[in-house]
Amino acid sequence: MKEKKTFSIGDRILSFGFAIQGLITFFKTQHNAWIHLLATIVVITAGFILKVNHNEWCWLIVSIVLVFMAEMFNTSIEFLTDLVSPQFHPLAKKVKDVAAGAVLIAAIGAVAIGLIIFIPKIM
Repeated sequence: MKEKKTFSIGDRILSFGFAIQGLITFFKTQHNAWIHLLATIVVITAGFILKVNHNEWCWLIVSIVLVFMAEMFNTSIEFLTDLVSPQFHPLAKKVKDVAAGAVLIAAIGAVAIGLIIFIPKIM
């Protein structure tokens, strides 16, 4: 059993560095990351132009974060699947397809929330 480490500011700073490296890898390797970023910019711009309220901002932010999280988990699952199954395998395909489906569900939910917030303001 591993001995429990004591709290260290240096280790916390290192962990932020690893997280930032993960973000860099995500944006360098994933085309969909840039599509999500563009959608985020559009939503935030529309939010300011259409003067969404605090509650609406909360829903928009949660939606944006959930889509990015889903895409990053999907990317992680794809990387790991490629590591453990470099050759095509039907189960590896299923793993990747299910992870991609999770992103699709998050994106559909985000679009639904966006429509609920923005359509009344546009009308």
